[in-house]
Amino acid sequence: MILIAVIILLAISLSVAIGLSIHPSELQLVSHYSAFGITHLYRDQWFYLLVFIAFELIVAAMHSVISVKLLVTKGHSIAVVFAWFGISILLLGWVTASAVLNIWTPL
Repeated sequence: MILIAVIILLAISLSVAIGLSIHPSELQLVSHYSAFGITHLYRDQWFYLLVFIAFELIVAAMHSVISVKLLVTKGHSIAVVFAWFGISILLLGWVTASAVLNIWTPL
């Protein structure tokens, strides 16, 4: 249960940190690449960056629910491993968001 609390607190703090890093701007961000379209790089507005906040919160919620379910059905050890995977996914999401925000920030 301590790991679930850590997941939730980490997701909230990372979401706040990412949210405070996002600034409205007219600059467009390259959001995805496709080899099948006419243009290969597709751009979106600044509010596309809000997806990073949603990702952190959804990962935290889903990993918390699944960890409790695993604790009830499979046992303590697999639930702890799954909770640690959730923490690592949250940290990787934060690193990715930070990298995108640092590229996106105008000089």
